[in-house]
Amino acid sequence: MGETVFTTLCYIEREGQYLMLHRTGKKKDGNQDKWIGIGGHVEQGESPEECLLREVREETGLTLLEWRFRGIVTFTSDQWPGEYMCLYTGGRFQEEAPSKPGESFFCREGDLKWMDKREVPRQKIWDGDRIFLRLLEEDSPFFSLKLSYEGERLVYAALDGKELELFGLCSPDGTPNGHVTDRETAHAWGLMHPTAHVWVVRKGLSGKWELLLQKRSSRKDSFPGCYDTSSAGHIRAGEEKLSSALRELSEELGIRAEPEDLNYAGFFDSGDILAEFRGKPFHDREISHVYVYEKPVEEENLKLQEEEVDGVLWVSYEECLAWVKAQDPKICTNIESLEILGNYLNKKETL
Repeated sequence: MGETVFTTLCYIEREGQYLMLHRTGKKKDGNQDKWIGIGGHVEQGESPEECLLREVREETGLTLLEWRFRGIVTFTSDQWPGEYMCLYTGGRFQEEAPSKPGESFFCREGDLKWMDKREVPRQKIWDGDRIFLRLLEEDSPFFSLKLSYEGERLVYAALDGKELELFGLCSPDGTPNGHVTDRETAHAWGLMHPTAHVWVVRKGLSGKWELLLQKRSSRKDSFPGCYDTSSAGHIRAGEEKLSSALRELSEELGIRAEPEDLNYAGFFDSGDILAEFRGKPFHDREISHVYVYEKPVEEENLKLQEEEVDGVLWVSYEECLAWVKAQDPKICTNIESLEILGNYLNKKETL
């Protein structure tokens, strides 16, 4: 695909906003109709910083006085040459840019607009950009991010040499929207994504339904040490919800189930649950598909995934529901998931 090119990209900051460029000015532009920061190709003999200052001046009319080199982004693609991009954030500058929120003006590349940082990930941007924007927002140390595309589809991402697990994003009705991201980025920006939940159930000695709760690992980045759904997880990019449910059940509890062993009970929208863990905001915005597993399960035969699960506990449906309604801090499962399960179990009783 030709020789590797070198570029710079800068996100100029002001009062919680970035100066964003809507690339509409060129007919032949790999970034056509995308919102990006300010940047371009490093010319022969230029240093990255010289390129940075030139591009900012040419595209915005601003003279950048203060900047930080934040990371290196490596791009590979089946359609375009490879690219090494030096990523910056900019602070102080000379000359006035639009001062009112939402005000925009035109440059040779398209429309420039000051935009609230939290609004940027919801715009038409490259999927990989959401990942490095999250790293900028978290003020991460200098990083190396690799992003690989097939056409406009992000197929691989690695941060500092470690592959990131990508999963699909979805619309409010649960339909995949064609975009992907990694777990940390979805929860940082509150991006809607699908998950699969499995409830392992049994009839107790009293004749009441009992649920198997998993105790989340104390090392988890969200709700550590809390009791949760029997097994649950994100649906990977290109994966079906049933396949995801079977995989999570196997990985987290060691239960090897067949497709016919899981009964679909329904789905729910979690809303945007906002919390904070280890000093970082955590947005949980999911469309969750709920399955039920009713085959006999012996606790001593379970193989718990060490990095995910610290233990398990059988409780009655009524007790579990009471914990959730009382907002007991020892449990973090969604009441919507329990209500869907309850409707399923009630229908079984009436058959």
